[in-house]
Order: sequence, then structure tokens, then C-alpha cells
Amino acid sequence: MSLLVPLYVHPAEDPGAWHRLITAAARTYAVVLNPANGPGVAPDPAFAAAARALRAAGARLLGYADTDYGVRDRAEVAEDVRRHQAWYAVDGCFLDRVCATPEGLSACRRLVRDLRRLGAGSVVLNPGVHPAPGYARLADLTVTFEGHWSTYVSAFTRPAWTDRLPPERFCHLVYGVPEALVPLAVRTTRERGAAVCGPVTGEMPNPWAKLTPALAVTGG
Repeated sequence: MSLLVPLYVHPAEDPGAWHRLITAAARTYAVVLNPANGPGVAPDPAFAAAARALRAAGARLLGYADTDYGVRDRAEVAEDVRRHQAWYAVDGCFLDRVCATPEGLSACRRLVRDLRRLGAGSVVLNPGVHPAPGYARLADLTVTFEGHWSTYVSAFTRPAWTDRLPPERFCHLVYGVPEALVPLAVRTTRERGAAVCGPVTGEMPNPWAKLTPALAVTGG
């Protein structure tokens, strides 16, 4: 099982979490960098140092960009990715709040094409639900569930079209997982057809401020 790690806390605020992540970087699918709900307006030296250490440790880095469910102009999204590349030397991008409807597919296709031309080697789409089937074909990885553990165990369903793609193309991000149940969350993700996961114990409004305990689990 590979771990996608969105760690949305400043390195100066929780240096211990970033140190543990760097130590375990080789066991991740990728790390999402999100200095300011995107790259921000100027390089952040602390994030730049963390990015260098993560790269040296073998991590793939993804720059966070919010698409606002397709409402945001794609040139603005592309500029976010360009800044991530220039300031943090990211390998690709994590596109958050991606539209999931058939009507939004063509616009998403154009955006991904633009980002590939910019040099984004890895593109991760996060609609947070199962989108129309074409979206998953655009991306290297698609997050088809983002939500609370209680919802994940009680209301998760998987459409038949997902069987036509390998599990390595899907990710589930689950928050609010009791720490003792993190190994169960990892196993459940695998059983539900996703080879990448990111279970965390944190709760809203920012569950991704804490490092996933699954790094320790997978490392043991």
C-alpha cells in the first residue's frame, strides 16, 4: 500500500511531523506541498528546505492547486503549478476540488493538457467522490473518496467502471480514523480497489494538519 501524504501544517509549527515524514519519505506515493492554499505569493524558505530534504530522501512532490470545482480560470491554476515548480521543484500537482460531472470533463482535460505541457510529470485529481469515468483516464491518480471514517465504513459505494482500471490509479483519503483502526483503514482501502491511501486521525476543519500514523504502520 502506498501513502499519499497531504501535510497541511507549516514546518516551523510542527517540525517533528516534517522530520518524521522526511525519514519515511521512501514509503510514500507522494507528498502534497501546500504552503498557502497553493504556492502563495512568494517562496517560503521553510517549505523550500522541507522540499529539498524530501527530494533528497526520495519523495515525489506534488504542488497543491485549488480548481474550485472547475470555476477557477485554468490559467490561474496553471500559474499556481508553475510557481510550485519554480520555488519548490515539485514533480507534479495535486488538483483539489475537481469537478466530477460529465459536463466538466472537457475543461478538466484542457487543464491537464496545459499542466502536462508545463512539465507536470504526475497529475493527481481530487474530486473526493467517484467522478464521471473519463476523469480517471486523464490523471495518474484520482482521489475517489475524501471524507470521514464514519462515512467511509457506512456509506462507501464503488461504481462498476472502476474495475476497468488498476487499483494503482485510485486513492482514498479518510480522516477522523481512530488511531487504533489505522491499519484497518489501510486494509479496507485495498479491499475497495484503491492501492493508494491517506488515513489520518485529524478532524475538520483541517484534518491534514497531522501526519498519518500509517507511515509508522507500513514501516513496521
